[in-house]
Amino acid sequence: MEEKRYLKWYNVVGYGSGDIAGNVIYAFLSSFVMIYLTNTVGLNAGIVGTLIAVSKLFDGVTDIFFGTMIDRTKSKMGKARPWMFYGFFGCAITLFGVFAIPTNIGQTAQYAWFFIAYTLLNAVFYTANNIAYAALTSLVTKNSKERVQMGSFRFMFSFGTSLVIQSITVGAVEMLGNNAAAWRTIAFIYCIVGVITNTLAVFSVKELPDEELKEDGPVGEEDDKLSFVQTVKLLFSNKYFAMICIIYILQQLRAAMVNVGIYFMTYVLLNKNLYGVFSWAINIPLILALAITPALVAKMKGMYKLNKYSYAFAMVCRLIVAVAGYMGSIPLMLFFTVLTSLGEGPWQGDMSAVIAQCSEHTYLKSGKRIDGSMFSCTSLGVKLGGGIGIALSGWMLDVSGYINLDNAVQPASCISMMYFMYLWLPFIFDIIITVILSCLNVEGANKKLKENVQK
Repeated sequence: MEEKRYLKWYNVVGYGSGDIAGNVIYAFLSSFVMIYLTNTVGLNAGIVGTLIAVSKLFDGVTDIFFGTMIDRTKSKMGKARPWMFYGFFGCAITLFGVFAIPTNIGQTAQYAWFFIAYTLLNAVFYTANNIAYAALTSLVTKNSKERVQMGSFRFMFSFGTSLVIQSITVGAVEMLGNNAAAWRTIAFIYCIVGVITNTLAVFSVKELPDEELKEDGPVGEEDDKLSFVQTVKLLFSNKYFAMICIIYILQQLRAAMVNVGIYFMTYVLLNKNLYGVFSWAINIPLILALAITPALVAKMKGMYKLNKYSYAFAMVCRLIVAVAGYMGSIPLMLFFTVLTSLGEGPWQGDMSAVIAQCSEHTYLKSGKRIDGSMFSCTSLGVKLGGGIGIALSGWMLDVSGYINLDNAVQPASCISMMYFMYLWLPFIFDIIITVILSCLNVEGANKKLKENVQK
């Protein structure tokens, strides 16, 4: 039987544009915060890495906390949209703060300024905004195909924004003077773009009433009466939630190592403009893969096999990127970077739909809807994985003897570390992700649960 449709094309596109806002925060921060702090502000990479790691201690708790708050929210805008809308204003202010560290204060004060702004951005405002945004996949439609479409459009905007930011930021900063004021100006522009697109996304969709979301399901305890501890137990009793959390963290660790490309291009390939070229090789194929993901899901009759086999293909291609890097063949590196991204695309496109299936799994087993809390894995993974990845990159650069000055000649130990970070670590993370995806058949598990209910 054909599933009921809830969305028009403009709802899906409008929703997807919200990841423009998300990535003027995330892509800008993850790609450039370390090189801004080391080469412009003059801070030590190892100390910055430690501050980021300490900041991450707050994140795991706030992710699930905001998820439960979303589940308990009742307003004219719905459960998630108020948090998404108001949370982004805090994101904009604190992102600007991270890239507006005064140069005329002591270094201790600079570290403190960064730590406070970074922690508020990640542990509070980005958490509230991002979990709410992700949860809308479950709250505005019950149609599985529409959920895949929402995820595909979302990540098309996501990778498109990342591509633009990674391609133009270095040149824009240089054009504006390559100093602290230039970074402040770029951050301000990105914040304005984010506020506009986030607002557009919020008002492009409307959440379904609770009665419709819960029809045809088991009857359980009222969701807004669940305690924080009960919610956490429900989340981690769902093995698929734990799998997705781990995958998200690994993906962001991987992305942080790929973002070390700004150092790899500058000091190994001796052309920092190649960072933008490789960004094209990563993001354009991802966007193309995302565009056809709904058709691929339909052809494969589900997401499980598509994700498993396409990511295995990406893993093999990333190995060849590493080999090509040691050969010094930039064309070969670019070609297999393109193929890697094509293989990663389907999982990126249907990830939100898989999480919605994961939320459905908990509902079918317990009769409790905790969509906001379930989608906390998106924010948890982005912040923990991304933050630890940035911290790890700082520690590894520092321990290898990185010299935080423009045009410095880096020691051989640092060059070797850049090879390991940029070429091998992404491949290692790909292996682990592929193994986990091969076990992530939540669609099949839900089908069995529904069949048991019907009996």
